[in-house]
Amino acid sequence: MLIYQIASLPRYRMPLPKPEPGMTGQDLHILAGKAHEASDLLKALAHHTRLLILCILAKQERTVGEIENILGIQQAMVSQQLARLRLEGLVNTRRQGRLVYYSIGNVSVLAFLESLFDLFPAAENC
Repeated sequence: MLIYQIASLPRYRMPLPKPEPGMTGQDLHILAGKAHEASDLLKALAHHTRLLILCILAKQERTVGEIENILGIQQAMVSQQLARLRLEGLVNTRRQGRLVYYSIGNVSVLAFLESLFDLFPAAENC
């Protein structure tokens, strides 16, 4: 079923790069660098709470307390996941008085999240 869903998705602008025999060292190095970047992004997104936080921030900037109330989880867990997202450059912070507001730090991640949730449709997406 998942294979069918993936196969039925529309093709995007660029085809997947293909490592092939005879590739120059520079081309292979560039491809390996992009694979490493993609791997880091996938690792950062590889936690359901981080995905939920990004979905919340896709709508508008929020404080830790607001995210905590929406998700119904402890502040420590929210802060831990936000720290990881911030470390990876996926969220930005803005201080206003004693409050710290979090927002999406990488707009291209929103398009990735939309594609990801297209694979796993639910009653309500991000």
